[in-house]
Amino acid sequence: MSDIQQAMTLLISAFHKYAGKEGDKHTLTKGELKELLQNEFGDLLGKASDKVAVDRIFKGLDANEDNCVDFKEFATLVSCLTMMCHEHFCKE
Repeated sequence: MSDIQQAMTLLISAFHKYAGKEGDKHTLTKGELKELLQNEFGDLLGKASDKVAVDRIFKGLDANEDNCVDFKEFATLVSCLTMMCHEHFCKE
């Protein structure tokens, strides 16, 4: 399996590890998203334990405003974080 395939598998697995703990297994509630951010992204986000920051992240991701984050919306977060990391490493 290539590095890209492994990375995609890890992201999908991380989403499903947290989705459904509080309901629908295909979406993340705000609590599930907070737990995922803290456990899987840790220091990358810095304020994943800050309620206000998590509220802003959740609101920004919930594009269809259904009060949950589906995989497509989660992928937006992953894409943005990847672009930020890429820019950071290109500057170094």
